Amino acid sequence: MFGGGGMNPRKMKQMMKQMGIDVEELDAERVVIETADGDDLVFDGAQVTKMDAQGQETYQIVGSPDAVADAGGAAAVEGGADASAIEAEDAADEDDGIPEEDVRLVAEQAGVSKDDAREALEAANGEPARAISDLQ
Repeated sequence: MFGGGGMNPRKMKQMMKQMGIDVEELDAERVVIETADGDDLVFDGAQVTKMDAQGQETYQIVGSPDAVADAGGAAAVEGGADASAIEAEDAADEDDGIPEEDVRLVAEQAGVSKDDAREALEAANGEPARAISDLQ
């Protein structure tokens, strides 16, 4: 943010306080980001920092999502639906050896349907970067 790559963390914190920026580590167990397209990001055990600068709160999440859940799938599991049916559906998607995460990534990055993304991944031997490049 300020380019203080080699700066002492204590000094950085002191400078931020002088500028009216308050930083607080949150003890978050789980963070869920609900997206407009229904593919929710779930972070378990992520490091969450809250920064308050002149009344404007900003949250930073450090970590990787442990799960990317469709809104319908996550709601079905939470609502008590048969988990084995959902697992079977996920297994069917990965029978071709291509992870669903890669299919979603290629579909989002190339702006195509998941079916087209899966076909491009198959043609690219499962390499997401090559599949995205081929689709663009």
